[in-house]
Amino acid sequence: MTVKAVVLGASGFAGAELLRILDRHPDIRVTAAAASSNVGKPVSGAYPSLGSVSKLTFVTVAEALASDVDLVFASLPHNASMGLFAGEGGPKVVDLGGDHRLADAARYEEWFGQPHAHPTTLSSWVYGLTEFHRDRVAAAHRVANPGCYPTASLLALHPLLSAGLIEAEGIHIDAKSGVSGAGRAGGEGFDYCSANENVSAYAATGHKHIAEIEQELALVAGRETRVSFVPHLVPMNRGILASCSAQAVSGVSAADLTEALAGAYRSEAFIRVLDDDLPRTKRLSGTNLAEVAVRFDARTGRVLAFGAIDNLGKGAAGQAVQNANLMFGLPEAAGLADRPLLP
Repeated sequence: MTVKAVVLGASGFAGAELLRILDRHPDIRVTAAAASSNVGKPVSGAYPSLGSVSKLTFVTVAEALASDVDLVFASLPHNASMGLFAGEGGPKVVDLGGDHRLADAARYEEWFGQPHAHPTTLSSWVYGLTEFHRDRVAAAHRVANPGCYPTASLLALHPLLSAGLIEAEGIHIDAKSGVSGAGRAGGEGFDYCSANENVSAYAATGHKHIAEIEQELALVAGRETRVSFVPHLVPMNRGILASCSAQAVSGVSAADLTEALAGAYRSEAFIRVLDDDLPRTKRLSGTNLAEVAVRFDARTGRVLAFGAIDNLGKGAAGQAVQNANLMFGLPEAAGLADRPLLP
């Protein structure tokens, strides 16, 4: 079985990572790469190391969507993809942007600052945090790939809340990301001179990813949740570490927490549960892997949960391919066997 795929936003960081992964995928073949800023230019000019993909020429989004295709990967800025997939039918879609991650249109408007162009379509999209929604992803026609920060945070917190070991209120997330998380057009503050030898917090009270995190935690808790979330930019190319703090439920032990995390991910190929160590981003660079760990601070009664990923891997392109594999009945790990980039 060969799945014909197009990549929209192929000249961005996540789009480039998709091309790199799919170039060696045994069952998915890229037939078109769209990049509005590079239309007419050869893909080989941007990515000379790729195989068959490098023989393509960048086309417009409209040209890519008009081609004979089974699967669309949309790696576009926020608000750019909602108008492209309003109708029913057509190819299957994995949207790496934020336009379809929130099930509630009112919540979308609250966090993204404008009404959703097609609010009635949101219910047809499946939130693609694979390990928690595998069956729904496999049956889906359209999948909203999670954001990078929510992926790292939810992988750490979800099993603990699901097991009833932490309180749903009072959760704080301190997360740090490499510069590529802002995309190729990151803008002011993401240039070399600003980011090098510097660590800075940003969007401390209103980052869009808060809505995703709260939405998914609320599904587990069975009620509305509120989290505080502070992202930081650190001077590295790629990787995210989320350090999460939550109030422990009375009577919880360190062993309870460890077993809940280990049990949730015992059969998961891409999740490493650490016991005597804590997650490190470098060990995950260039892969779809994630590392998680948990500690109990008995002095304060707080649970400390950690999640680390490559923001371009499990936080974007890797997870998108993992979801696409499920959607087409392919082996879930197909094309995702890369070893970490060390050093």
